[in-house]
Amino acid sequence: MPNIKSAKKRVLVIEKKSLQNKMIRSSVKTEIKKIDTLIKEGKTTEARALLPEVFGAIDSAVSKGVLHRNNASNKKSRISMRIDLAEKNAPAAAEEVAAPAVETAPAPEAVPAEAPKKRTRKAKTE
Repeated sequence: MPNIKSAKKRVLVIEKKSLQNKMIRSSVKTEIKKIDTLIKEGKTTEARALLPEVFGAIDSAVSKGVLHRNNASNKKSRISMRIDLAEKNAPAAAEEVAAPAVETAPAPEAVPAEAPKKRTRKAKTE
């Protein structure tokens, strides 16, 4: 425990700022978890609509010095990538479910195209 008055004050100020930083970091994590739950439920359009709010929370944390700007950029990139992946995979999953229900005539067998020739290294001639 510090004995000097200014050092005592610094301890109090640091505790107060640490709590504020923890609160901001926690709110950013909460916003990210909201998007993750929407993605897991398959609600990608709602997740995409929530993006500006999450990006705002992340940018706010950067402006307050809680997060580094590169860390924030990585977080935003990962979130948008997860949403893009979920959107890309969602239609494929819906088609797989719908495909067995519809019976179609078997497709005629396609003639296989010639396989490309495998390239090999030329033999060294000495």
